[in-house]
Amino acid sequence: MSEIFGIPVAVILGQLTLGLVNGSFYALLSLGLAVIFGLMGVVNFAHGAFYTLGAFAALLGLQYFGINYWAALLLAPLAVGIVGIIVERLFLRHLYRLDPLYGLLLTFGLALIVEGSLHQVFGASGESYPVPDSLAGVLNLHFMFLPLYRAWVIVASVVVCFGTWFVIERTSLGATLRAATENAPLLQAFGVNVPILKAATYGGGVALAALAGVLASPVVLVNSHMGTSLVIVVFAVVVIGGMGSILGAIVTGLALGVIEGFTKVIYPEASNIVVFIIMALVLMIRPAGLFGKE
Repeated sequence: MSEIFGIPVAVILGQLTLGLVNGSFYALLSLGLAVIFGLMGVVNFAHGAFYTLGAFAALLGLQYFGINYWAALLLAPLAVGIVGIIVERLFLRHLYRLDPLYGLLLTFGLALIVEGSLHQVFGASGESYPVPDSLAGVLNLHFMFLPLYRAWVIVASVVVCFGTWFVIERTSLGATLRAATENAPLLQAFGVNVPILKAATYGGGVALAALAGVLASPVVLVNSHMGTSLVIVVFAVVVIGGMGSILGAIVTGLALGVIEGFTKVIYPEASNIVVFIIMALVLMIRPAGLFGKE
């Protein structure tokens, strides 16, 4: 069997594939962050909390209402998106003319409230969400057996990510959303309800986080802290790709997941910090990020 750095190629390919699964979550989460920051200028530190809410919505929907996985993929992001719209209307809309730091502090406090409330009600041990029967098999990739559900995560995340990019960058709706950021008074003069548009944008951004939570629920334990550490990595992904860059968030999220997987093979001790090392290097060379505008 051929080797690279003394490691069998099959092992490396397996880790790269698993890294792509993690990268799919990074891409989907960072996409929501990039949408909210790029179109609203809000640094949404509560993104991990909405990711957790999406997972809990799927779990509780199954336990108490019998809502299956496929229905949860639609209903959980919708419910969390509505919560996001309420948050924007009650709190965030008062901060748009202030320094972005105020929005960051508000969403950070919101994240603490959500995490603390879930911890108080459900504890910290976590519960598992069953893999749907239709996705319970494995794929033989010849160098590894990949669980069918993880393959589904990759496909679903990539489709959602690039579908969102297409809507924002290539449709009239996306042009309207971008115009609301660049010149809201002029857009409102043409009869567009900009406040509702901003609320819907925030709701859509957090709905993407909730969708990632539903996709992650059969892979990781659903617990109150599941979004805490992940959101730090996702912020690093957004910074590397370029704050507000939709394409940058997608490409960087997928790439960094693969790089992280490769690092686990050649130097496992550095796998938890490789993303932050890359972020530091990118900020030194190109502070606006790889896809961001100077």
